[in-house]
Amino acid sequence: VQLQASGGGLVQAGGSLRLSCAVSGRTSSNYATGWFRQAPGKEREFVGGLTKTGKRADYADSVNGRFTVSRDNAKNTVSLQMNSLKPEDSAVYYCAVKYNAILMVYRRAEEYHYWGQGTQVTVSS
Repeated sequence: VQLQASGGGLVQAGGSLRLSCAVSGRTSSNYATGWFRQAPGKEREFVGGLTKTGKRADYADSVNGRFTVSRDNAKNTVSLQMNSLKPEDSAVYYCAVKYNAILMVYRRAEEYHYWGQGTQVTVSS
């Protein structure tokens, strides 16, 4: 299984970015998804995630109301729409998937099986 992330970049505070993650190598779409981020000198933290059905999402308090996780099963992609970006959102963002998931959003990084390579998001003030 491979995850290819894209869409990072430099944006001014208040702007928007959309990250995408293409999932390949396995035909099943029965997986839970998660987005994490890691800033320099900090631990990797949960940003948002979806259940395996894609019908329920959960978010970190710091991004709730500004970020939206979605998925397109036909294209086997997951996305993270980020609005009203703040300088403290700057980090490397990672997508992750967990197969054989039960119906829940997984918030811990160690619960995920496969990871994308990370994409840098920088928000200038």
